Amino acid sequence: MLYYFPYKHIDRTRLFYVHELTADMPFVQVLGEILSFEEEGHGRKRHLIAHFTDGHGIVDLVWFQSGAFKWIKKNYLIGKKYVAFGRPGVFNGRINIPHPDLDPADTLQLDAMGLQPYYNTTDKMKKAGMNSRCIERLMKTLFDKRPTDRLYETLPDSLIQRLCLVSRAQSIRDLHFPESAEALRRATYRQKFEELFFIQLNLLRYTRLRQQQVRGHIFYTVGAHFNSFYENYLPFELTGAQKRVIREMWNDMKSGKQMNRLLQGDVGSGKTLVALLLMLIAVGNGYQACLMAPTEILAEQHLTTFRELLKDMPVRVELLTGNVKGKKKREPIIEGTRAGDVQLLIGTHAVLEDTVEFSRLGLVIIDEQHRFGVAQRARLWKKSEVPPHVLVMTATPIPRTLAMTLYGDLDVSIIDELPPGRKPIETRHFWTEKPETLYRGIRSEIQKGRQVYVVYPLIKESEKIDMQDLENGYTQLCEVFPDLQIAKVHGQMKPAEKDAVMERFVGGEINILVATTVIEVGVNVPNASVMVIQNAERFGLAQLHQLRGRVGRGADQSYCILVTKYELSQDTKRRIDIMCETNDGFEIAEADLKFRGPGDLEGTQQSGVAFDLHIANLARDGQLVQLARDTANEILDEDPDQNRPENARMWAHLRELNKNDVDWSGIS
Repeated sequence: MLYYFPYKHIDRTRLFYVHELTADMPFVQVLGEILSFEEEGHGRKRHLIAHFTDGHGIVDLVWFQSGAFKWIKKNYLIGKKYVAFGRPGVFNGRINIPHPDLDPADTLQLDAMGLQPYYNTTDKMKKAGMNSRCIERLMKTLFDKRPTDRLYETLPDSLIQRLCLVSRAQSIRDLHFPESAEALRRATYRQKFEELFFIQLNLLRYTRLRQQQVRGHIFYTVGAHFNSFYENYLPFELTGAQKRVIREMWNDMKSGKQMNRLLQGDVGSGKTLVALLLMLIAVGNGYQACLMAPTEILAEQHLTTFRELLKDMPVRVELLTGNVKGKKKREPIIEGTRAGDVQLLIGTHAVLEDTVEFSRLGLVIIDEQHRFGVAQRARLWKKSEVPPHVLVMTATPIPRTLAMTLYGDLDVSIIDELPPGRKPIETRHFWTEKPETLYRGIRSEIQKGRQVYVVYPLIKESEKIDMQDLENGYTQLCEVFPDLQIAKVHGQMKPAEKDAVMERFVGGEINILVATTVIEVGVNVPNASVMVIQNAERFGLAQLHQLRGRVGRGADQSYCILVTKYELSQDTKRRIDIMCETNDGFEIAEADLKFRGPGDLEGTQQSGVAFDLHIANLARDGQLVQLARDTANEILDEDPDQNRPENARMWAHLRELNKNDVDWSGIS
């Protein structure tokens, strides 16, 4: 309960006069008395008004929950002095305070109240009388009954002194009932640091343990396959960023330790080519490599790309997905993998089956890693006596603070350049109310021989949400472009149906593909040059950026059209502007984190780090994340065996925090 922190504090020392109140003030309190009650409206619009005066004017106190009217009239007496507290609003030109807190003036000592805490409560809690004031009273009782000086300290004294932190006991008391704004600031800083510090200490401890205990295959040379491909088959000169990340990974793979790395690169930055070159290093050292993709169509695309790039090189590449059925097709691949003849295996979840065995698995690459759960990946690791080197790839740029926290046990490589010849995608903002301009643009691109995606947030029309839907949009486009081939694809279709439509689109048979976000991850269609996103205001920045990345795969100029209604909130306008201003995925990811916050990080089980942030905010506390990480590294350098007496409380607290954790750290 002590860690159920208030979300804000309000200064309760000042009283306002009624004539000072305006509708744009945050929270105010007025000392006065009720003159009379009256009820207005009918049915659901019925409300109770108390006319309240302080002798300098009259303000309306308003309640809308009719079930409480009787109780209010009985308990709040006319002519008695009260302090009314709430947020002022305006209705019919009159200032009012909806659902105020009313306290008898003789029971409140305002100068002693100082900064009053406000706690989050649900509707269910409020209906049971458990509002913020109730929690505040419970907290006061808790602090009275259990003095905070009995709270043990979690950080070493030397660290507290060096960073000028207040004690744990003091910080928890001040987070609930601070005596001043400065006391609240210092308490918040201490708790944020502690929260982030133990997350980083845990991650870094796991990482060091894995590095000490888990040996990796040693790839002594880049090998003949890599050199032959690099000199004779490489389709274009690698970018500086691609060369840098290959060097970083090559250093890992020859070190004798298991590589455990995250490769981040925007859509179209050349991750697939980097993956192939690394797999060739594994083959050149006598090992097999496996690439796991989240969908069959993406796995098939990787197979086609690899075979086109390798041409006549003596490397056997095979595909294993749910679509590869029948003994004649499947058995030779499984047998070849077991014998070591299949050097590069590309697949979906099918490669996790027990029947799939490797002769010498040296490298595992996971594409779009957030689509796989950690337990699934763990099954792949068991297919090799010595854990294979691991590379997880993502086209979703992860902000630095989030990467340090969620993926802190992985080394991170970033491809931050696009290959030569790629033109940046032009992003434009159109209005739903003026579709003619959009249709002209679509027609013009199709006449040039290009293809178009049109994405909708909903499949079918909804009474509850005022949004464009795919079914109506598809019908409308068929009417506007009767001479064109138009198809639709969405998540309620069977996988085989979806794949058939996508294959026709890849083959150029379809001019316009109407889709939901199922196309967010995956297919490479160089001829598709326009991405239209309907109701773009309904998507997050990261998702808009992912969808935009489906075009711009060829040498032609590509466009992303964000279609919204005229009326947009300030935040939404800013989001749309950011998309039109920049193509940089990392800039967009940082902005997205600031807009939406990190969300419920406990739900991010892929990282294997189950934690919930009570008070720290990864969007705003980037510098504190870095300080926490640096401090945790220093502690581990000084006390690698975790046995120094001055750190005993800290290690005990870390064990307490982790008692229910599963250690997934060995599998990235």
